[in-house]
Amino acid sequence: MEAARIRALLLLIAGISWWQVQPGAEAAGTTVFTLRNNCTSTIWPATLSGNSGAAIGGGGFELSPGASVSFPGPAGWSGRLWARTGCVASGDSSLACATGDCGGAARCSLGGATPVTLAEFTLGGADGKDFYDVSLVDGYNVGIGVAATAGDRVNGATCGYAGCVGDVNAMCPAELQVPAAAGGKEGEQGGATTVACRSACEAFGTAEYCCTGAHGGPDSCGPTEYSRLFKAACPAAYSYAYDDATSTFTCGTGAQYLITFCPVQQQ
Repeated sequence: MEAARIRALLLLIAGISWWQVQPGAEAAGTTVFTLRNNCTSTIWPATLSGNSGAAIGGGGFELSPGASVSFPGPAGWSGRLWARTGCVASGDSSLACATGDCGGAARCSLGGATPVTLAEFTLGGADGKDFYDVSLVDGYNVGIGVAATAGDRVNGATCGYAGCVGDVNAMCPAELQVPAAAGGKEGEQGGATTVACRSACEAFGTAEYCCTGAHGGPDSCGPTEYSRLFKAACPAAYSYAYDDATSTFTCGTGAQYLITFCPVQQQ
């Protein structure tokens, strides 16, 4: 176990050049992401670029409870961030995780296995604005909250808090639960018995829940009893595919973003 932790530390040190924030970056208008672990257990945040851009944050790293890390987001970057939990290192570049696993890699080049909570960003999109949201469309593993900061660059009317104020796993219906593996690491930390909550689409695969077929548009695909449950814990997050009105936020270029895992309240 000690050897695994040493390997993880070496990976973190090796990747520092990707996510070391340079002094003056904020003043120069560069977007900076700050990730904070408010969970009671270690998590392994991961990033994935959606527009063939460079991997930010090195693609993934370990983050202890109470710790924070910051790294820049290049202009025009688009992609997603998420948390992996219950991870065990094997070798220098392999990491097997109970949730959010990206093909067993320590640094992700694939998306996280569902169910997983996503923070999604497009920097400098339409009209030069940033667009961001938290999505539970692919299910939920860890609560995420996104808050825009940076003083006069932030318009409170549009740069709203995105994400969660509660824990979906604590209220997840039995038919959607992903249980902790018997004797697994996740169950040992905090006694969690449910490590993730599947989306109704993944669990049942019907058009009603997946917003496909006869339900393939905003007029025919509405909230369900399951998406309403997700919405109760994460009122400012996507709970189903067409949940746009209360779930997408915009901010002026140069805003900074605080991404909190396991937020206890809006930032």
